[in-house]
Amino acid sequence: MKRFSVSVPSELFYEFEKLIKRVDQDRSKAIQQAMRIYISEYSWKENISDGGGAIVVVYDHEGIEEITDLQHEFRDIINSSLHLHLDEHNCLEILAIRGRVEKIKGLIDKIKICNKVRQIRYAIVELNA
Repeated sequence: MKRFSVSVPSELFYEFEKLIKRVDQDRSKAIQQAMRIYISEYSWKENISDGGGAIVVVYDHEGIEEITDLQHEFRDIINSSLHLHLDEHNCLEILAIRGRVEKIKGLIDKIKICNKVRQIRYAIVELNA
């Protein structure tokens, strides 16, 4: 076991404390879980050449053209998409992807800089060549 200190803004700390109490988890276990998620989100970018998975994007409906244009640009790795209207202004897009990791990273990076994107999540797994 390794102990360490972490500095965080007060509001983030209190929000985190409220949540872990609600889900009945202790702080150390919650931070361990967050670290594992962080590692899995970023390590795939370095360790594999071909991947597949899903990208989930929540965005303001006014940004639909940017998202649609990216889907056309990356049609070689996007196998399928599902579009949901969450409310009058927000949409959720689920992109099923498969291809070279460099290309997947490129798509994710371009989605992240779209003006109307509110949130992006992805799960990528290694595919055997």
